[in-house]
Amino acid sequence: MTNLHSSSPAGEVLRAASAASSAATHSTSSSPRRHFAEHLAVHAEPPALRRHPHLVRYPDIEADFDVLIDKAIAAIAEGEPVEDEILGHYVNVASLVRAVSFREGKLLEQAVERLAKANPDLVVLMQSIKLPLVKAAIEAVAGNDWRQLEDVRLDCEAPAKGSYTPDLILVNRAKRAAFVLDLKRSLASYGDTSRLEELKLRMLASAMILPDWLYKTQKRLMVETVGVAIIDGASRPSDHAAGVWALSEIDDLLEIDGAATCMAELRLRFGRRVQQLLETEARRALGIPNAAAPFMAASANSTPSRRLGILRATRRVMICDDPACCDEHPSGCRCGDYDPFDDGRDDPEAEDDAAPSWPPQHIRVGFARRLLDA
Repeated sequence: MTNLHSSSPAGEVLRAASAASSAATHSTSSSPRRHFAEHLAVHAEPPALRRHPHLVRYPDIEADFDVLIDKAIAAIAEGEPVEDEILGHYVNVASLVRAVSFREGKLLEQAVERLAKANPDLVVLMQSIKLPLVKAAIEAVAGNDWRQLEDVRLDCEAPAKGSYTPDLILVNRAKRAAFVLDLKRSLASYGDTSRLEELKLRMLASAMILPDWLYKTQKRLMVETVGVAIIDGASRPSDHAAGVWALSEIDDLLEIDGAATCMAELRLRFGRRVQQLLETEARRALGIPNAAAPFMAASANSTPSRRLGILRATRRVMICDDPACCDEHPSGCRCGDYDPFDDGRDDPEAEDDAAPSWPPQHIRVGFARRLLDA
């Protein structure tokens, strides 16, 4: 895999031309007002010089994100924990904390899917897709450095041992590149355990069969490059060589300027709502009068069927063929609810016979890198 850098020679030429044009205009102006306007124009970077061709700002998606946050908060507040002798009357607080950990991950997935719409080249798959863990792929990844596995493409219908369910699969049709993403609210809980390495092994093994799987199950969707990335929602220092990306770097995976800023604002607003929930429940547990009456009134309007402090049980069902495939999934796993992806496009078989043939001669698999080129 190769990296494309944002500071290309063409970009430098455009920057120089823009600066020269602005300087020439500045020298011929006589009005102070015009002088000020042109001074600002010198520092305003044209759209052609952005890092990525697509752009999104929070006001553009604020309404959709508000809906996602409201649904997540409502789901957190629903559910009645089982009595616990150790936690006592703090059991409701503990239940909320556990629900937050699960719902935040789902919120991040839904937000990334919404942001991806700003890039028309992207196809997003997230319907509890189960990628088979082909035995040959597991053995290849476990016994070799992944850099030695370039140009190795395996049949997705070969004998498999279990499956892996990614949070998201992003396909860039223009570059024929795919990303297998696993979003975590925080990698702090992984520490020095082997869970993270096991997750990487499953992701790389599934990436080896992904080109064949996409071609056979997603209307002959073809890719030549596959990258895997574990996204840390807490945006701690990333390690691309080990497949770990910070959420603050999501712009480079989606190729959309402003995506990371939108995700940061989403987490900030979601955090405020969560803290209000926890404060209300903590006051109830301690017997302190609730001082958040306005918040309670607003919450009652958005979720009239519940009342904070009296939470209903919501038993979640887990359907998994192989327990190993859900080591990283919380109690809300629905691995069996597979719904084939259909983006409404016409069947490629009816398209021009001049379409590229399958399979491609070179398939590249490995940890995701910034701006993969197909």
